[in-house]
Amino acid sequence: MRAIPLMLIVLLALVLFVASSTAFYLPGSYMHTYEKGEKINVKVNSLTSFETELPFGYYSLPYCKPPQGIKKSAENLGELLMGDQIDNSPYRFLVNTNESIVLCTTNPLNEHEVKLLKQRTRDLYQVNMILDNLPVMRFTEQNGVTIQWTGFPIGYASGNDDFIINHLNFKVLVHEYEGSNVKMLATGEEGLGVISSIDDKKAGYEIVGFEVVPCSIKRDADAMSKLPMYSKVNKVECSPGLENAQIIREHERVTFTYDVEFVKSNIRWPSRWDAYLKMDGARVHWFSIMNSLMVIFFLAGIVFVIFLRTVRRDLTRYEELDKEAQAQMNEELSGWKLVVGDVFREPTCPKLLCVMIGDGVQITGMAVVTIVFAALGFMSPASRGMLLTGMIILYLFLGIVAGYFGVRLWRTIKGTSEGWRSISWSVACFFPGLVFIILTALNFILWGNNSTGAIPISLYFILLSLWFCVSVPLTLLGGFLGTRAESIDFPVRTNQIPREIPSQKYPSWLLVLGAGTLPFGTLFIELFFIFSSIWLGRFYYVFGFLLVVFILLVVVCCEVSVVLTYMHLCVEDWRWWWKAFFASGSVSFFVFLYSINYLVFELRSLSGPVSAMLYLGYSLIMVLAIMLSTGTIGFLMSFYFVHYLFSSVKID
Repeated sequence: MRAIPLMLIVLLALVLFVASSTAFYLPGSYMHTYEKGEKINVKVNSLTSFETELPFGYYSLPYCKPPQGIKKSAENLGELLMGDQIDNSPYRFLVNTNESIVLCTTNPLNEHEVKLLKQRTRDLYQVNMILDNLPVMRFTEQNGVTIQWTGFPIGYASGNDDFIINHLNFKVLVHEYEGSNVKMLATGEEGLGVISSIDDKKAGYEIVGFEVVPCSIKRDADAMSKLPMYSKVNKVECSPGLENAQIIREHERVTFTYDVEFVKSNIRWPSRWDAYLKMDGARVHWFSIMNSLMVIFFLAGIVFVIFLRTVRRDLTRYEELDKEAQAQMNEELSGWKLVVGDVFREPTCPKLLCVMIGDGVQITGMAVVTIVFAALGFMSPASRGMLLTGMIILYLFLGIVAGYFGVRLWRTIKGTSEGWRSISWSVACFFPGLVFIILTALNFILWGNNSTGAIPISLYFILLSLWFCVSVPLTLLGGFLGTRAESIDFPVRTNQIPREIPSQKYPSWLLVLGAGTLPFGTLFIELFFIFSSIWLGRFYYVFGFLLVVFILLVVVCCEVSVVLTYMHLCVEDWRWWWKAFFASGSVSFFVFLYSINYLVFELRSLSGPVSAMLYLGYSLIMVLAIMLSTGTIGFLMSFYFVHYLFSSVKID
């Protein structure tokens, strides 16, 4: 009875944590304050599309190039793996100065350029620009509802004609404050921290918003081509009609221009990302998530309480009998007590089991640390690629934990440390090797399409170096520590001859597969938001919700695996090792089915087999990680339960 109030207190604490953590984040970079008239440059990221999921470089299309040449910005490991390619651009603004500028007029478009522009336009590719680390944002009206987008389209189609976006109306939101001879920490374009001083009468400007209205305007190419870059032109208003739009066809010359307007805003710099982090359906998200979590949490809690009472009563009755009565009871009754001499018999493929448990511990540890830090606000969206980079670094250094658990389980099963090096090497290479094979296959597809999403050869060597110079040695060290750790002794002896397992009315794999539905129930709502973030370009930042979901997932995986293990032991099936792993690990099967459902119904616009193969390949990596993590959680709990259960039985 005391467990129920405790669960309520824990749940209340988690809800309060979610309420605070979903609204909190660390900006991720230092505030940069600009002076009036100071030059600021716009950067461009890869061209992206929800229809193909193949990113391409901005300058793969005939856009104006900066006069000082194309320079790539420093990219971290996560950005490179996500296909980001951030370059400088010719777009430059003077702080708090409104102006209309001409950039350039292209040479006559040739057949290849026209074909490429039309193809990218028809595939709904978006241009992604960045100013002071803020992505450009635009707004559209659909059925009376204002929809917010990041980026703007390359062009648009009307019938058989395609029109290019060649004029941009920028609006830069700035927050003004008066300096009072204070020292300020600022960052330059390269992200280096500097100390600047602001005089009493000089105003500082912080960039707190970056919006654009794109349009297509046909201009006199001959007249515009005579103007040098950054010449001022008359401001034009975007019109919805096609009469004055710039068509895409051979021998056309396209003039690129832009307007920029600076607007004062009351938004303060720490809150400037709030507009990007507003997730659609927040109310539905709250009520749906909390409703499903509470139902599953209490249902699993009730099942667990009933189960504990049943086992405890069973053990109490068994221990109250004398030895002769126990022997008679063993002859007359069937159940888990009859497999006492076989329950710790070596499972099939013990090496594979140890390897998968080691990798599962490594993935689970990485997930726990990442989600906790993200919920506390350390994985800011302002730091592009930081989440993926942090996950990779954590995975590398948690190799020592993976080696330790894998080798210690091997010692427990075999009773000796012989072969621990092979186990350690296998733990270090199993999951990363599978990921490497899948990524290599997908990379060939991306290389064949000249996509920026392809991993460069240099990055391949970096990843391999990290793998074999950091992860493998740490895993071997963990394995060595596992050989020195205290061994786990089985509480009962194993018979020499295996006990015959009675025939079952139903296949055990069906029960194991069905057990994954309960853990999946804690996940499927949150999966929608995660998939939308990955494949539809939306920002995901409700890590407080994700932390609660993860905690409940761990609880449910433990309970499901233990219940299923007990059910198999009760029908005298002592082969519980793999069943305990897949009882909770089978949730990955339903996650994969959900990913296929998401592809069919939510990504209907995804075009071509290449895009589908990329989607399924990345989904397969995620499913493998979920299987290893959830399977390990369930197995370790079942192992503890079986060890505790049979250590309570009196054996001669």
